[in-house]
Amino acid sequence: MTIDTKQKRTAWWKEAIVYQIWPKSFFSGNGSPTGDIKGIISKLDYIKQLGANTIWLSPHYSSPMIDEGYDISDYENVNPMFGTVADAEQLIKECHDRGMRIIFDLVINHTSDQHKWFQESRSSKTNPKRDWFIWRPARYVDGKRMPPTNWLSCFNQSAWEWDEKTEEYYLHLFAIEQPDINWRNDECKKALLESSMEFWLSRGLDGFRVDTVNLYSKPEQFEDAPVTVPDTYLQPAFDQFCNGPEMHNYLREMGDILEKYDAMTVGELGNTPDVKEVLKYVGFSRNELSMVFQFETMNLGRSQVDWYIQEPWSVADLAKTTEMMQTALTDSGRDGWQTSFLENHDQGRSVSRFGNDSPEHRTTSAKMLSLLVSMASGTMYVYQGQELAMTNVPASWDMKEYLDIGSINYLKQVKDANKGEADMERAKAALRVLARDHARTPVQWTDGPNAGFTAENVKPWMRINDNFKEINAAQQLQDKDSVYHFWQKAIALRVQHPDLFVHGKFSLLLDYKGADKDSKVLAFAKDVRTETEVTPKRSVVLLNLSDAEQPIEVTGLESGKVALSTHHQSTDPVAPLSPYEGRVLFL
Repeated sequence: MTIDTKQKRTAWWKEAIVYQIWPKSFFSGNGSPTGDIKGIISKLDYIKQLGANTIWLSPHYSSPMIDEGYDISDYENVNPMFGTVADAEQLIKECHDRGMRIIFDLVINHTSDQHKWFQESRSSKTNPKRDWFIWRPARYVDGKRMPPTNWLSCFNQSAWEWDEKTEEYYLHLFAIEQPDINWRNDECKKALLESSMEFWLSRGLDGFRVDTVNLYSKPEQFEDAPVTVPDTYLQPAFDQFCNGPEMHNYLREMGDILEKYDAMTVGELGNTPDVKEVLKYVGFSRNELSMVFQFETMNLGRSQVDWYIQEPWSVADLAKTTEMMQTALTDSGRDGWQTSFLENHDQGRSVSRFGNDSPEHRTTSAKMLSLLVSMASGTMYVYQGQELAMTNVPASWDMKEYLDIGSINYLKQVKDANKGEADMERAKAALRVLARDHARTPVQWTDGPNAGFTAENVKPWMRINDNFKEINAAQQLQDKDSVYHFWQKAIALRVQHPDLFVHGKFSLLLDYKGADKDSKVLAFAKDVRTETEVTPKRSVVLLNLSDAEQPIEVTGLESGKVALSTHHQSTDPVAPLSPYEGRVLFL
């Protein structure tokens, strides 16, 4: 395959409708316990039929799978459980043959400890690749050996691991088996970008979702994080390792590579609340990232102290967060771009978190939430199974069914703190809502054995959600009133009116900071930004996030036309909203 590397950089990705695939749990084409690339190819028509025009494939590279593929041992190879490089090349071709694009995950803050580069680095202090990773000597307190800093890793353990052979610590912001790369070493950086980016772009790839995109630039001097969590030595250290001084230089080097292929990027940008800082990452003129995922909406109901613990949130909180996400990067002449999403591989299922997953309200609330995603401006993302209203796993499941390293380490941390059974039960309750495991159960394709995910006589790698007989693709494809078909309609409306729903200007229609702070309805308008002859020029979206009927509190809608509603009988634009009803009006 010959790729033109002199293309002009465009913004094709603004109107992309991206469907994320978690390959291990999508579909097994060969009847094994896990999904695979051939299985993905066999379902591409299903995805295109939904209305998606771009695939995001989560890590499929060679990996020991300590962190489900985010620990890569060879960027230029494919995990045998998923297939081969030839299979990946065929997947790229099959997407392009259907007029679709495809992006891969780009995981370059760290490698696996099984990567040949790290194996060399840890072999001796004099190895040429020693400086390709971040090594530091121990410090001693009252004669006791201690890590270089008190940093807590993102997986609830020390961010430093002692290496007996060379008697130094190496940095790992995630699992022990995921050593951080030293981007200050130019030779390492060059090899990394060639292996992880150029190798696949030259084979026709259309871009990347960039993992942990603001962590590459580490401080010159490693210092302790301030104590914000009492009674424990290890402390959250995001301010120490996020958004370091060389981040934008590194991203511009990556941007130069991407520009040659007119490739897109979407960066995972956590712990960056300052809009001015975010704009440095996504301003089109800067040629760094196309867009980023920010997580203010995903963090609703998460404790600021403990990521897993739930706290109350209101529709007003959701409204204010949505407004910030929709306006901060594009209004006032800014040249940034935003994303619209409610699920990914790291989040609990949206219908369980933001809707109502009871049998009575699951279908309706899932349809209502689809309107929040598809009518919002920016590039739209759908996660596998979201289009079916797949839910969190039942509360009855034993914690042994939770396989994610983050869940396992969190329970261990609580147990080791020895604070009592009440704290352990609270931790379990938190995981039942917010654990990453909920998004990783196999996709429910049929109501037959193993939900059609793999062969009947094979045990899937992870337990299938118990409700697969009620929630599965086969039934929904036959039912024109299903969640799948409603997503299809919502996407079609978005595609038909990109000036409103992709590029439109967002504004809230109620005073969520004052008189309407207790409203159960999220009401917003979308207005065309330009003066071209576009009809309609304004849309109003009304979302009832409660299980009770709600009055329309917005004035001036009497002349509106109902363009789409979760309830067929809703033709009156100002009729009260049924429980969990979503309604789109054209004015």
